[in-house]
Amino acid sequence: MGELIHFVHQSLDGFIEGPDGEFDWPLMGPELSAYSLELTGGDKVFLYGRVVWDMMSGYWPKAEQHSDHAHDLAFAPVWRAAPKVVVSRTLEKADWNTRVIGENVVEELTALKDSGTTLLLFGGSALAAHLTEHGVIDEYRVFVHPVLLGGGKPVFREQRHRTGLQLVESRTFDSQVVLLRHRRTAARA
Repeated sequence: MGELIHFVHQSLDGFIEGPDGEFDWPLMGPELSAYSLELTGGDKVFLYGRVVWDMMSGYWPKAEQHSDHAHDLAFAPVWRAAPKVVVSRTLEKADWNTRVIGENVVEELTALKDSGTTLLLFGGSALAAHLTEHGVIDEYRVFVHPVLLGGGKPVFREQRHRTGLQLVESRTFDSQVVLLRHRRTAARA
């Protein structure tokens, strides 16, 4: 059986983007970059909500034209080759080896997991909240960066139910970014 892992960068004050939508603050040092490449390698399927998809598909297909950062140069070909799923009610099709799911999201993603697929949900908050509410996310890998944004979009939107989690790993990368890795417990707390 596969699993769904939520992979998200957040500020110390709990935001995934700043007050004006900015996402220029994550620190991708060599250790975090290596870990990210290890996590995203293999036969995983990348999962996005439409807003994050727009950001990713606007950058990664031609990342080498915009950046000479070692992480960007290493991840761009991984991103282009990986199978991807976008959850959207408005998007009908997408390029770059991408499937769009507009309806029955919980059922579709659960079926993918049941087939043995490991899905990596990148960022976002609305899709993560929806999937958390339905118990579809198995693991949360939250990377806390040393910045206070003072506002913006919170990493976790309001949930209707409490979700019990167990810390399975904490780790520091590049002496500045902290990974908090939690797995969902069997029952809601």
